[in-house]
Amino acid sequence: MQIEETPLPGVVILTPKRFGDARGFFSESWNRRLLAEHGIEMDFVQDNHSVSEAVNTVRGLHFQAPPDAQDKLVRCGQGALFDVAVDIRKGSPTYGQWFGTELSAENGRQLLVPAGFLHGFATRAPHTEIIYKCTDYYAPQSDGAVRFDDPDIGIDWGLTGEAVLSDKDAAAPLLKDFDSPFIWQG
Repeated sequence: MQIEETPLPGVVILTPKRFGDARGFFSESWNRRLLAEHGIEMDFVQDNHSVSEAVNTVRGLHFQAPPDAQDKLVRCGQGALFDVAVDIRKGSPTYGQWFGTELSAENGRQLLVPAGFLHGFATRAPHTEIIYKCTDYYAPQSDGAVRFDDPDIGIDWGLTGEAVLSDKDAAAPLLKDFDSPFIWQG
């Protein structure tokens, strides 16, 4: 498995090796022992799967607050998406900074988004499937969001039209109006 660091410490791109033949391919998307050898140790307890029908669907920027904070390992099962992590750990030298990368069924890349980061994505292809593992269970009382188009964060989502949003995401606060529950443990 290829492991790539990003400019945001803790946010990592994992690209599993694919073994292919005329039938298609086989890939090991998570291997606890292998990743522990590289300092990545997580206990995933829930897998989520969503489908976004339209191009330019944006989901995020989401988080789950402590004590229900989640690390996420995100991949694309079909289609393509632009996946983003934003540091919201108070006191972090990278607070408010973002990193994004394209995940697709074709490239097989995965993005590891640790607790303390907002997570969101924008679809690049119709009928895009997003599959992700979480280290804690969904807890609606701890669920939160920040505006995907916050000018202080300045994410270039690469949208080709108007964003397709949920009511929750359209009403999310700006980062400057948000009191993050996460503290940097540098």
